[in-house]
Amino acid sequence: MARSPQFGRREAQALQTLFSGRGWPARIAALVVLLAFVWGWYQRENGGLGGHRGGQPGSMSRGQQLQGEVVGVSDGDTVTLLDAKQQQYKLRLAYIDAPEKSQPHGQDAKRALSDLVFRKQVTAEVIDVDRYQRGVAVISVNGQAVNYAQVAAGLAWHYQQYAKGKQSGAEFDRYEAAQQAAQSAGKGLWAERNPTPPWEYRKSQR
Repeated sequence: MARSPQFGRREAQALQTLFSGRGWPARIAALVVLLAFVWGWYQRENGGLGGHRGGQPGSMSRGQQLQGEVVGVSDGDTVTLLDAKQQQYKLRLAYIDAPEKSQPHGQDAKRALSDLVFRKQVTAEVIDVDRYQRGVAVISVNGQAVNYAQVAAGLAWHYQQYAKGKQSGAEFDRYEAAQQAAQSAGKGLWAERNPTPPWEYRKSQR
């Protein structure tokens, strides 16, 4: 379920102006402020429109470093990045697996990821390219590893099957500790007694 938009002071004043007895120019200006706010809220809640800026698909390879703006968030572990050359890259967050959107907390994971990266400049280190031609990447914003942040928030599993042999021992242990801390605190998906891992959920849907 989508969250209701939370008005700030500027929007509250615009709402008051809209229903006041002031002249039409002031009320129209207030309406513009409110519409801009609602449109921004809608995009954040829905992870953007993806591809709406006309970018062309870019090619990827292991070890590639990417920089650009996140213009779409598909779910709790997949984003679309647009670089300065208007090349688009579909990226899946490495080492983690978030609940599918139809699973409990799947929409929460998507919203949290959107809050972290949507319309922000990020860097991405491509670890691999999957069979769907998505880059599997570690994504950072303002020096923060988003992959780790999703696990620490209890909104993704540390995907051990994939991470073993690919993460350094120290990083593997760090992600494991973050998951255990989230589980102990009952954060996110760990509020459920026995949450179904997404890889098992996908298998059951085949």
